[in-house]
Amino acid sequence: MRTALYFTPRRDHPLLHAAVDWLGRDAYGERVPSGPDLDGSGPDTLTTEDWAKVTAAPRRYGFHATVKAPFRLARGKSVAELDAALSAYCLETAPVILPGLRLSRLGSFFALVPSEPSAHLQAFAGEAVRAFEPFRAELSDAEIARREKASLTQTQRKNIRDWGYPYVFDDFRFHMTLTGPVPEADQPRVEAALRTHFHAFLGEEGTSAPFAVDTLALFVEPEDGADFTIFSAHDLRCP
Repeated sequence: MRTALYFTPRRDHPLLHAAVDWLGRDAYGERVPSGPDLDGSGPDTLTTEDWAKVTAAPRRYGFHATVKAPFRLARGKSVAELDAALSAYCLETAPVILPGLRLSRLGSFFALVPSEPSAHLQAFAGEAVRAFEPFRAELSDAEIARREKASLTQTQRKNIRDWGYPYVFDDFRFHMTLTGPVPEADQPRVEAALRTHFHAFLGEEGTSAPFAVDTLALFVEPEDGADFTIFSAHDLRCP
């Protein structure tokens, strides 16, 4: 079993509803997704088969932004203890208000990202990584080897060994993943489908209204390869 601390919008948020329909899965387990409205009738439009392929990877995790990446619990720690600590932490932590979100291509995948850099958001994520480190079991040598890639910097490699994940602190980039890797030839039509699907949220300018990062959720993967589900979600309440 692994756990993770993710941001995901509240159950009633319109962005969550749109994302659940896009990904085809609700990690809260409360909504039956209707799926995106895809034309698929021409060479420049996305088919249902195309959509299923490009959303397969993020569908398993549910709509989220990583704060503390998936980890196995340290010896003697339980999900209930982690949940209690998360609840207490959120009572003392303020929401982060972003100017907005925009659609972006990160390498070969698409995600929603902040419209502008946010030092407050970077600090928020870094503090959470540190605060819940006592709950994380150290990675095995095999797990470290799987995570190390030639493209990682020395700092990112050290982060894997020290924190279990390469993209923390200065290397953290808040993003809410909408696709897995998309072949370059398919990227224009995938982007067009995303902009159409999220148009009501992103608007004509392609950027949302101010957006609040105002929850932290405990996600659980009951066994390797299983879907991540939301065990609990807590509002950030500190005024």
